[in-house]
Amino acid sequence: MAYSTILYEADDRVAWIALNRPSKSNALSLQLCGEFQDALAIAERDPDVRVVVIKGAGGRAFSSGFDLSQDTAEFGPSDRATWTFDDLSRYFDHANKIMRSVFNCSKPVIAMINGYCLAGALDLAMWCDVRYCSDDSRFGAIEARMGIGDTELPIMSHLIGQRCRELVYTGDMFDAEEACRLGLVNRIFPKDRLEEEVTRIAKRMSRVALPTLVWSKKALNNTLLAAGLDSALRYSVIADVLISNSDSEFKRFRELQRTEGTKAAFKWRDSLFAPFESETSWVASRTASKQPAKADDGAS
Repeated sequence: MAYSTILYEADDRVAWIALNRPSKSNALSLQLCGEFQDALAIAERDPDVRVVVIKGAGGRAFSSGFDLSQDTAEFGPSDRATWTFDDLSRYFDHANKIMRSVFNCSKPVIAMINGYCLAGALDLAMWCDVRYCSDDSRFGAIEARMGIGDTELPIMSHLIGQRCRELVYTGDMFDAEEACRLGLVNRIFPKDRLEEEVTRIAKRMSRVALPTLVWSKKALNNTLLAAGLDSALRYSVIADVLISNSDSEFKRFRELQRTEGTKAAFKWRDSLFAPFESETSWVASRTASKQPAKADDGAS
């Protein structure tokens, strides 16, 4: 099947899904999310596929998160500032469905992170079974700095425990070494060797018998479900809707985005935090990167 926003191929028991909007830092548009779920379903049904790898096209970003600049009229009025509780609920339920598609896939899913992995894209990566990244990767739950909640807090808490609180409360970005130290990624590889190394691991994983992979994943997932994952997710979605509908100072972000554009909104947001940054937070993480500092423009 031909896709516009992803690339799909399967070879020697491994399916590869590439998020393919490099000019937009592979931001997660509604079309991309739909095509991604379709491709994942194809890999699920293919008896020759045992492992799925998700990556970002272009080498600059895995993804910068959900596309804030897209038309979301199917969820509510074109002016998102006027969205009701129900409008927001539909939107966040949609986002949650994308994430759960990875969790519900019966086969192991690997996130191959090359570059920026921010906001909703970080959520997507966390739902994957395993995560590998390049040494220049940058991460962040940056939605906190836009007055947007994070519906995936339960899975982040599962992965790194109470250490997620600082990341969520500050919205700081962090590098590959910190991600590995926290347990967010399994391994770091040099950028020019990342795909080669991940391919080798995926091929090795795919040599395990399919029933072993499938039932091992079901057993591991059931551990989370038995611990109340579904209930926690429902609460997080409600919290996200309430945060996004609140009359906080970050309502200004959404107003600026509507009237002056996303770049103006991000400039205003950065000005709030700039006086308090340190070598371990947002500015330093972006300065340390050799990539452009505005990978998050237009996404969350």
